[in-house]
Amino acid sequence: MRRIEHIGIAVSDIKKSNKVFKKIFGKGNFKEEIVESEGVVTSFFQVGPNKIELVAAVDIHSPISSYLEKNREGMHHIAFDVDDIEKEMDRIKQEGIRLLNDIPKKGADNKLICFLHPKDTNGVLIELCQEIKQ
Repeated sequence: MRRIEHIGIAVSDIKKSNKVFKKIFGKGNFKEEIVESEGVVTSFFQVGPNKIELVAAVDIHSPISSYLEKNREGMHHIAFDVDDIEKEMDRIKQEGIRLLNDIPKKGADNKLICFLHPKDTNGVLIELCQEIKQ
């Protein structure tokens, strides 16, 4: 793992949350994107060298929709940038940590993604991200 790629925050209303975080950061989001595979809309803010991702459900069957039914809005996951996601997934599986998806999925911001099972990571949802090479 090379660095923290972004911190994800689950929100119930992306438009309202964009306004709140614009006030907090003093500038608007730089990107909003629907991720069909996850049933979410994402909104990214650049904060110095770091990114904050707001994540809201666009579909009641979305993992974020389920998450918000059980939890309140707030920190959802931390994402780490990796050079080779498949190699990192294999390494992590060898360590006995379960993955929530067996193959990388297309995520937001031109990334391949994979989530680690939070029951194996002290309750923290961890996302691995690799830039999709064109």
